[in-house]
Amino acid sequence: MQDIFATKGPEYLIVIAYLVLLVVAVRFLAPRRAAQAVGVRRGRPGTRPAPWFALGDGLRFHQGHSWASAADGDVLTVGLDDFAAQLVGAPDALELPAVGADLRQGARGWSLRAGDRTLPMLSPVEGRVVAVNQAVLDAPRLAADDPYGAGWLLKVRTPDRTMTLRNLLSGELAAVWMRQTAERLLALPAGGLGVVMPDGGAPVRGFGRSLAPDEWDVVAHEFFLTD
Repeated sequence: MQDIFATKGPEYLIVIAYLVLLVVAVRFLAPRRAAQAVGVRRGRPGTRPAPWFALGDGLRFHQGHSWASAADGDVLTVGLDDFAAQLVGAPDALELPAVGADLRQGARGWSLRAGDRTLPMLSPVEGRVVAVNQAVLDAPRLAADDPYGAGWLLKVRTPDRTMTLRNLLSGELAAVWMRQTAERLLALPAGGLGVVMPDGGAPVRGFGRSLAPDEWDVVAHEFFLTD
């Protein structure tokens, strides 16, 4: 199996090192209330604490807004995170790889369709697909309604669990990263993109559907790391 660090190692190391420094700053230098200012909350799998973006407990996150669960040994369950779910709202369709397909970590894994828009997403793991969630193919909105529970997408058997998981974020690093995501979203011009509520509050569920085509491409590239 190809080591992802051979091609993307420096990028991952720089980002992870930056997040570590942010964790130190939040924990030791910043006031506690400032660390919580964006309002990201942690929830158990299958929950979405309002108003921002939940992180399922025990999950590991890829910076392209997908997740992996390592609860079943070398078979990893993967799906999309709460940010992706809120961007798209209820997807109209999902294009998932077939059982037996090989996935590369950081390469295209599946895509969501929202109206006439397609959102490619990167696989958080390396390995071979051993199961596809037929329930989300039959009812795509399940992937957004319960992204960390019944809305899982794939199960992937990885030949090297340690190597596959080491590039993913968990715990405080994941929380800092998701807070940064919310802050970057707040920085977008609300008037043109329709991203936030009129009072500057929570993003409107399915806000991506209001984006112009070029704005959609910008969001997909910046937040989902697509080419």
